[in-house]
Amino acid sequence: MSKVQTGLQYSAEHEWITDESPATVGVSQVAADALGEVVYVDLPAVGSAVTAGVECGEIESTKSVSELFSPVTGEVVEINQAVIDDPALVNSDPYGAAWLFKVAVTEFGPLLSAEEYAAQNGVA
Repeated sequence: MSKVQTGLQYSAEHEWITDESPATVGVSQVAADALGEVVYVDLPAVGSAVTAGVECGEIESTKSVSELFSPVTGEVVEINQAVIDDPALVNSDPYGAAWLFKVAVTEFGPLLSAEEYAAQNGVA
């Protein structure tokens, strides 16, 4: 069953983000479970600008391809090469080893608390 990790904020599109600076972005277990076996991850390049609510990459599974949306506006300062090399990390450790990228945030988009996100997605 999907779990929602407390202490993070979430976008309606299923990305999570930390409050630290730079902020770390990943996808929720809810999204990972819905995707199924993840086989490919395309992330924004280091140095590129991302905009809250705008597509910035994609995640491909054996079932479908899903767009990745940035929950914040800012500059990408680091990407997780490990998740590019081993996309299955998204399924096995979405809140840990499978973080996707880090952003020097200039503006936050609309975000949900863990409790709000869990309620919106029917997760206990």
